[in-house]
Amino acid sequence: MRLPRIPLGRIAAAGMALAIVFVTYRLSAELLDRPITSLTIEGPFQRVSALQIEAAISDELGNGFLSADLDRLRDAIVALPWIDRANVARRWPGRLVISVSEQIPAACWGDDGLLNTRGELFVTDARHVPAELPRLSGPEGRSAEVAERYLRMRDQLIPRGLDVRRVHLDARGSWELTLQNGIEIRLGRRDVATRTDLFLDVVADIITSRAAEISFVDMRYSNGFTIGWNAQQPGQPAIDPGDLRPEMLADSTP
Repeated sequence: MRLPRIPLGRIAAAGMALAIVFVTYRLSAELLDRPITSLTIEGPFQRVSALQIEAAISDELGNGFLSADLDRLRDAIVALPWIDRANVARRWPGRLVISVSEQIPAACWGDDGLLNTRGELFVTDARHVPAELPRLSGPEGRSAEVAERYLRMRDQLIPRGLDVRRVHLDARGSWELTLQNGIEIRLGRRDVATRTDLFLDVVADIITSRAAEISFVDMRYSNGFTIGWNAQQPGQPAIDPGDLRPEMLADSTP
């Protein structure tokens, strides 16, 4: 039995060809991987300067034009406070173009935190908290949940001519809101979704028509709510039955 002949010459030729291609590729890459000669940074620059961005990526700029890691550059930029998104691109022969967008504060969190439009906490120790922003607060790690409730309530109240100024979640899980007109809404910690629906379906219309007369609304009842009126006379009840349908009157304690 004869063994098949191995074409060593062909194998050697193929190996030589691959080696030549590899060496040619490496030499070409090294020749093309010239130093980064210029840097263009585009953005609004209201909270972060171009100099801060350049300083954050200075270590990476020592690499060549082709060997620079664009993902690492982008991550280093996004790690800066107030930077929301960043894009890094190469422009032949040796220029990097960086475009950034800054965070847009949508609400305050606690005393000196800021939430963006997605409800993410992006600054925890802001030096200046804009007074016009709504105030959200709650236990540590619950900012996204509080922001979600704020946004959902606001979307449903604005068409009614109302807005939310404050949302607070306490350590026991109890919710409390303050409207832009100063009226306090107490939702409590049980059946919050049901109480919210009742507030939107019934109470919001009462507030729209008589906001100046109302101090607070307490939704913490199993089958109704109470309204606290401003400038009550001694002995005047906090509930005005004329404003509520019989089935909406409070029938239990909070």
